[in-house]
Formats: sequence, C-alpha cells, structure tokens
Amino acid sequence: MNKLFAANWKMHKTQAEAGETTAELARRCADLPDGREVLLIPPFTALSVTGAALCGRDWFSVGGQNFYPADHGAFTGEVSPAMLLDCGATFALTGHSERRHILGENDALVGKKTAFGLAAGLKIILCVGEMIEERKAGKLEEVLTRQIAAGLADVPKDTDPERISVAYEPVWAIGTGLVAGPKEILEAHALVRAQLLKIFGANGRQVRILYGGSVKPDNAAEIIALDNVDGVLVGGASLKAEDFSRIVLA
Repeated sequence: MNKLFAANWKMHKTQAEAGETTAELARRCADLPDGREVLLIPPFTALSVTGAALCGRDWFSVGGQNFYPADHGAFTGEVSPAMLLDCGATFALTGHSERRHILGENDALVGKKTAFGLAAGLKIILCVGEMIEERKAGKLEEVLTRQIAAGLADVPKDTDPERISVAYEPVWAIGTGLVAGPKEILEAHALVRAQLLKIFGANGRQVRILYGGSVKPDNAAEIIALDNVDGVLVGGASLKAEDFSRIVLA
C-alpha cells in the first residue's frame, strides 16, 4: 500500500494562499518517490482552487475537513459529501480531536458520519486518540477500542480497505510540540491494527494507519519507518510548502 501524507490546514489560508502553497508543493514534490501519496485538506472555501493548482498530478488528492451526514437539508453552516465531491474532494476526515473536544461531536455522530461518507463515495480517514488524562489513567486501549468500534460500527465489513484509513492522534501531542515516542506510537498502532483485524478480518491488514501529532520535518522519517505506520496526518508543519515537502520526501 502507498504511504499517505495528509496535510490538514484547519482554519488557515485564503484561496490565494492555498493556491500558492499548493503550486509550490507540487513543484517541490514533482519527483515523488514510488509508494507515496499526498493529500491536501484545505478549508471548504479553498477546495476548488487547491484541486485546480494540482493540475491533475498523479498521487495528489484533495479532501474535506468535515461534512454532515445528510444529502441536503436545513443544516446551516454544514456541507454534504456530495458538495465535497463536487469541489473535487475524494477524501474526508471524521472524528478529528478538535471536532470531538472543541465542537462536541460524540462517538455515535462520528460513526454515523463515517458510514454515510463512505456510502456517498468518499474515502474516509477516521481519527482516534486519547487525552493526556486518559493516557495517565492507563485507558489507552479502552479509548481506542471504543472510538474505533463506534466509528466503524455501521461500515459494511466488505468495504474496500483502501477507502478507509485510521489516524491515531494523541490529543496531548496536537499543536503542543510534544510527540509520542516510537514506543508509544508502536503500542497505539498495534492496538489499532488489532481492532481493524477484529472488525474486518484479513482486510484489516490493508487499512492504512496514520500517525498525527506534531509531525515535523526532523521526525517524519523516523515515524514513517515504524511498524504499522502507513502515513502521517500533519497539521501546523503542513502550512508551509517547504516544510511539508520535506516531510513527504523524508
């Protein structure tokens, strides 16, 4: 399977800024090594311009940061999977820690969105991870098991595993400068893999597991080389094309 390098720009970049960053990144990564895939996840307002700036380059794609699990309706401020697809997105995130802990999305809603997005034709990256209090209390396995079970509860077991990824993002390492060490990443990703095998059987080996949590150019290569790490979900370090290209090419 290809290693997936996903850039989550969160609430950053105007259309002009997104287009400039994307074009520069595409130039810097013109000779992308085999087995690597790049995903840009801009704000909704920059989806179309980001896709256009990629000029149809193979192994580059665009995704949405969020969506509502309905085709249409009176859901002010939300977008549907069809709207994301219409803007050129092929991926979307569900369960990102900021959606869970800042905007109050619970496990049930995350699961509903995951299944709905897949059914609508999107590829989904389901985000899971523990808060520092949960890690200190020894609840890592409990949290990951609960979030994965709920997040994938309504996903058909015969779903193409290439359409699903799980991103492990320890909440305490997002935007803090802290990074889980190799031992912590290996432990968490092994737990995630075990749950995927339990849910999908042998196909669970083909579901990509990404690491997200203060990934930077100077630690990306070490993280990517770890067992059960099939890519990274990058926040702050993806905002500059120079930094993110160093991660992609690490």
